Amino acid sequence: MKQTWTLAKRELQAYFDSPAAYVVLVVFLLFTGYFFTRDLFLMNLASVRSLFDIAPLLFIFFVPAITMSLFAEERRSGTLELLLTMPISDTQVIGGKLLAASILMLSAVGMTILYAITISFLGDLDVGATVGGYIGLVLLGITCSAIGLFTSSLTRNQIVAFILGFATILILYLMDKTWFTIFFPASVGRVLEYMGLDYHYQNLLRGVIDTRDILYYVSMTLFAFLLTAYNLAKRPE
Repeated sequence: MKQTWTLAKRELQAYFDSPAAYVVLVVFLLFTGYFFTRDLFLMNLASVRSLFDIAPLLFIFFVPAITMSLFAEERRSGTLELLLTMPISDTQVIGGKLLAASILMLSAVGMTILYAITISFLGDLDVGATVGGYIGLVLLGITCSAIGLFTSSLTRNQIVAFILGFATILILYLMDKTWFTIFFPASVGRVLEYMGLDYHYQNLLRGVIDTRDILYYVSMTLFAFLLTAYNLAKRPE
């Protein structure tokens, strides 16, 4: 665990030594702040629902952007093989990088709690839906980070890693949409719907904390983690 945390701190320092972390945090807060204030001042709607609606869409763009370099750049520069030959296991390497990406993404989410506090003073805050929404964002953010980490391990090129991560997360996000499942038999459509990232997020957003939804995100994260470990174990040149 110590090695994992040490690597996570190294990755976080690399984020904040470059403009990447600041750009992600600022742009994420600008987008969420715009939709929040629009509903609050223009539509007189004292709710954080707009935050929970827009945040998953932002994850589709921002998570691949912060994970694309985690393995791709190290593979391109030749430092990945050096890292993997050090006295640290592959799972610790993956865990450290996943922890760093998740902390950065969830730091942006954490800053939006100010919106919920504001609403609690201005109107009746739906505590159940708000708590469920934040739990959903945390789980969704970690799962998307794991997927982005896997796609970064597939290539040396950061742009390719971004495109692969973006496409994978987008497809998983859209899988529960009616216009997508309508092209498949009903039985297949139900499976695709259940596999959708947004399907389980919307369940949590209703304020109903169902263990099936939590288990889905945990399973998807572990699956992406295992795929990354398998890819690293091949030790491609």
